[in-house]
Amino acid sequence: MRSERASRVCIVVLEEVEEDESSSSSPPPQPKSSPDRRSHHASRRAAAQEDKPSLLRAIFNVDPDEVRSLIFKKEDVNIQDNEKRTPLHAAAYLGDAEIIELLILSGARVNAKDNKWLTPLHRAVASCSEDAVAVLLKHSADVNARDKNWQTPLHVAASNKAVRCAEALVPLLSNVNVSDRAGRTALHHAAFSGHVEMVKLLLSRGANINAFDKKDRRAIHWAAYMGHLEVVKLLVASGAEVDCKDKKAYTPLHAAASSGMSSTVHYLLNLGVHVNEVNAYGNTPLHLACYNGQDVVVSELIEAGANVNQVNERGFSALHFASSSRQGALCQELLLAHGAHINMRSKDGKTPLHMAATHGRFSCSQALIQNGAEIDCEDKSRNTALHIAARYGHELIITALIKHGASTAKRGIHGMFPLHLAALSGFSDCCRKLLSSGFDIDTPDDFGRTCLHAAAAGGNLECLNLLLNIGADFNRKDNFGRTPLHYASANCNYQCVFALVGSGASINELDQRGCSPLHYAAARPRCQMKAFYLLRNDADPAVRDKQGYSAVHYASAYGRTLCLELLMETSGTDILSDSENQAPVSPLHLAAYHGHCGALEVLLSSLLDVDVRSPEGRTPLSLACSRGHQECVSLLLHHGASPMTHDYTHKKTAIHAAAMNGHPECLRLLMSNNDQRINVDVQDINGQTPLMLAVLNGHTECVYSLLSQGASVENQDRWGRTALHRGSVTGQEECVEALLQRGASVCVRDIRGRSPLHLASACGRVGALGALLQATSASHADIHLTDNQGYTPLHWACYNGYDACVEVLLDQEACRKIKGNSFSPLHCAVMNDNEGVAEMLIDSLGTTIVNTTDSKGRTPLHAAAFSDHVECVSLLLSHGAQVNVVDTNTRRTPLMMAALNGQTNAVEVLVSSAKADLAPQDTNRNTALHLACSKGHETSALLILEKISDRNLINCTNAALQTPLHVAARKGLTVVVQELLGKGASVLAVDENGYTPALACAPNRDVADCLALILNSMMPTSPMVTIAAIPALSLTQTVINHHPTSNHISKGVAFDTPPPLRPDHASYCRPERPLSSVSADDELNDSDSETY
Repeated sequence: MRSERASRVCIVVLEEVEEDESSSSSPPPQPKSSPDRRSHHASRRAAAQEDKPSLLRAIFNVDPDEVRSLIFKKEDVNIQDNEKRTPLHAAAYLGDAEIIELLILSGARVNAKDNKWLTPLHRAVASCSEDAVAVLLKHSADVNARDKNWQTPLHVAASNKAVRCAEALVPLLSNVNVSDRAGRTALHHAAFSGHVEMVKLLLSRGANINAFDKKDRRAIHWAAYMGHLEVVKLLVASGAEVDCKDKKAYTPLHAAASSGMSSTVHYLLNLGVHVNEVNAYGNTPLHLACYNGQDVVVSELIEAGANVNQVNERGFSALHFASSSRQGALCQELLLAHGAHINMRSKDGKTPLHMAATHGRFSCSQALIQNGAEIDCEDKSRNTALHIAARYGHELIITALIKHGASTAKRGIHGMFPLHLAALSGFSDCCRKLLSSGFDIDTPDDFGRTCLHAAAAGGNLECLNLLLNIGADFNRKDNFGRTPLHYASANCNYQCVFALVGSGASINELDQRGCSPLHYAAARPRCQMKAFYLLRNDADPAVRDKQGYSAVHYASAYGRTLCLELLMETSGTDILSDSENQAPVSPLHLAAYHGHCGALEVLLSSLLDVDVRSPEGRTPLSLACSRGHQECVSLLLHHGASPMTHDYTHKKTAIHAAAMNGHPECLRLLMSNNDQRINVDVQDINGQTPLMLAVLNGHTECVYSLLSQGASVENQDRWGRTALHRGSVTGQEECVEALLQRGASVCVRDIRGRSPLHLASACGRVGALGALLQATSASHADIHLTDNQGYTPLHWACYNGYDACVEVLLDQEACRKIKGNSFSPLHCAVMNDNEGVAEMLIDSLGTTIVNTTDSKGRTPLHAAAFSDHVECVSLLLSHGAQVNVVDTNTRRTPLMMAALNGQTNAVEVLVSSAKADLAPQDTNRNTALHLACSKGHETSALLILEKISDRNLINCTNAALQTPLHVAARKGLTVVVQELLGKGASVLAVDENGYTPALACAPNRDVADCLALILNSMMPTSPMVTIAAIPALSLTQTVINHHPTSNHISKGVAFDTPPPLRPDHASYCRPERPLSSVSADDELNDSDSETY
């Protein structure tokens, strides 16, 4: 079996066993009971080093008398070597029971661990020494000890066929199914190693035959993979599942097929396993066998009925795999003999011939061609096998394909020919083969690139010269306006540039971007040779691309120092001061931004103005500081760059740039500049100082650096916000602590009256809030600060639902006294459905807060009902909230608020659970039913109707004498109208305009008048005449006489909706939004509609 496995090179599909496993190490020599054992070990250890402790030498010499003598001389029995192995480890490794006994009785630690966590018991078991194991177990060796791979002595025994040792260990174990780090049990190791007796022992002692490791592989997977047929048979006989799958859906048949274990494959097939079972990638056992070149297994599988044309998830058949395999020739032959489709295409259009061409399998490609494979079949990228062979440089396959009629003029990906791909990849021999067929070398691809363009881009001089020698056009432009010289300049082979220039290629030709070959050469690494050669052949360094950049700009941006020096020597400083075709930024800006000190130094030696500006007014120093390039900053400062120069747009300086981007080293360099006076509190257009920006972005080191230089903590920006405001918003606790230590005021307010306490509470920054409160306590400051609308920090924390902040605030005695806006913190909490915060407030402040009212007489229950937050409504009701309380402005109850807004859940709780009174009327005498109907909230109206049994309430009128039936009919609420009629609603009731509910359905006055006329004319026959007889007659007479009175005209005949609860543009008394971005230039808006 092993010779069969060794006869083929197998690609491991499952996985190798960990190299560090103790079980995989070479087994030690087997101990023997004869006296010759000691001489055997002595000869093996004859070359023992003199530098080893004498006790170890005695142990390895297997000399118990010498060991006893050394122990008597007080030799340390627990001495460790550099791998933390003790003498007991050595004795256990040798399996010498007598020496082990001596060492233990002399105080040796029986469970000592080396640096791999192996104990002497692990070593003894690995040596298969049952005597040594017996002695160790007698002295309480830990049978559950684990090494670094979590392997116990039982794992080691299973791996090393130490059956007798395992028999001694198992009775002392509570569980034989303990797994190692990879999830493998002792049974896995025994199966992998092929130890039949060990497998029998473990199964007899209760080992779980279907236990799986971390990849869901069972013992039968490993036995099948290793080809241990007897173990596989034993496992199957003991109940192992032969069709089990691991996480990738590999079955034991997959495992055996992949490693070429034909006997195991044959046995599994005889058991009736599914021969075409697929794994997670759609591969059958036949796919794996073909990929690994296992022809014997392939034959077995085909005979068992394997589908030779089954494809995996990517559309590859077994023939695709065989054609790409190094050992796949015989597999390919078998597949073709059994009807495999030779031209089957994968999902990306590749045939087996494509696969052979990709991997360079010449014999496979020959077999495919001879068996009728389509030569010029295209994949989805339009590539034929010839394209692919040319791309990968498989000359023999190219020869065979051309010999059998493959077209060299067929277009592939991007319209390229095989010669394009060979030239691009630099395979000159392949180019010669393709050229010999008479191909036109100047034929372009879809982008207008010829084969010479491809050779120049590939950088292979031999290919380039080959094409030039047969007359390729070296000045031909592609669709981007680039010649082969552009591509050669962009690659790293300067010899291609020499060859093209030497052939007469145009030096200063520009592409569509306005770039010359010199531009591309200047941007590439190791470009000085190309640039020098181009300049020597009259390349113009002053040429600018369409953005205004010259080769100097490109060299500066990419840090090509030597090329830049060459350009400066050639063109002088005039190229830097050219006022025409100015680029967006200077070379100095580009070098500083990208941190190229060498290029920067070259440029600075030729420039007088170090503080050259970009269109936005940024200086090179500002850019270098923003990117944190310390060396560039130092260099610019050395040449006189000013840290205090403001840009044009935001008026920021280099100090701002370093602070806001968190570069403390750059800041220190700027501050230590003695050549200029530095203002550490310099302000930008919004009044922001570097300290503010550093705090805003959480750059603690920059904050400390600025504070150490005397930065003011009291400065305010145009919105009145300090650095402490910013730290409170972002929650940067270290920054806040640093500012407070420097005396920053907690009570300072911005233009909206908000202090840092407000902002920390509003943004949920509990750490910063705690620091601020501690500072207020130390300074005896007022923590009951209110903003311009009277809201305190507690209001803001409750509104946004930050439980932790609320808890911190309520811990302050002063916060338990509600002050500020009468729209209380409890109003704020229930308004935004912050039930936890609301409960915390009630528990801390008492139930009296439940019925507090705001300036309009609204309670928290009004707010909760208005927002339909049922949990908050229930919470308030459970703490004694008055369900029928009315506000002072509109005289509406919480139920009326909920009904008006169609808050069905709140309505249901209030009418069902809280038994809210349905009779109260607001200032317009609307009941809750009126209000629900007026806004078309059918479900809310039905919930209220369900609880009404009083006909008087059904027919109750509002200030416009409208009953709920009028309102519901006007809004087209069919179901509500039906319910109202069923509960006895009057159809004869008239409103202030004299209209019945029927006329109230009219969309406007004119329609109502017309309907009245029609009904009047129907009086003799229509039963509806009694509904509106009097008002209709008077109205008809008025209309016919065309003398309407002014009073009649002033009264609307259409339904007037009751006044709204609040203006449509205003929210329910919500606080303003907080500082969303302290650096944003936002407008002031203190209206009630502003929210956080």
